[in-house]
Amino acid sequence: MQPIITIVIASRNKGKKVEIQELLKGYPVKIKTLDELGPVPEIEENGKTFEENAYQKASSIARILGLPALADDSGLVVEALDGRPGVHSARYAGEDATDRQRCLKLLGEMEGRANRSAAFECVISVAVPSGAALTYEGKCEGLIAQRAAGSGGFGYDPIFFFPSTGKTFAEMTAEEKNSVSHRGKALRDLCTEFEKVLIWIRRHMP
Repeated sequence: MQPIITIVIASRNKGKKVEIQELLKGYPVKIKTLDELGPVPEIEENGKTFEENAYQKASSIARILGLPALADDSGLVVEALDGRPGVHSARYAGEDATDRQRCLKLLGEMEGRANRSAAFECVISVAVPSGAALTYEGKCEGLIAQRAAGSGGFGYDPIFFFPSTGKTFAEMTAEEKNSVSHRGKALRDLCTEFEKVLIWIRRHMP
């Protein structure tokens, strides 16, 4: 029987842990969040791309804790705004802004613009303490709605319209959203290759 590998999610979000645990059910892994491993310094996210930020978080946590770590970075890329808010999606309306304030700011910037094309992008990085890492990406293309709709999800979900369903992400059930979302795609790619990922982790762990 293979020894169980502990993988740290570079997050304090319990929902993320439950989601990843569910996807990796049956594999010899134990998933832990930062809150379960004592005080860990905040990792600064100053990368210019989602990939840089995901790698920064995963590799820093792996080095600090001496365990393999998984981190993701994602955001909304709007064509008419030259890719904004992009890596600044969470801080777009200021550090302490609410999801509603971020959505309103973006809708204000999109007023009168005919091109509503946008995409949610996600990059997942799995890193070991030596700094080596694997990368998985997911992308979901849609449109910026004219107004917010729906009460589910979080972030920009109420204004991200997915044409084939006729709904915003905030109007979808969790299952509907996960089946098409950027994070769902990146996580499924990771899960599809997880046997190889485990072999890679064992090779690279001291």
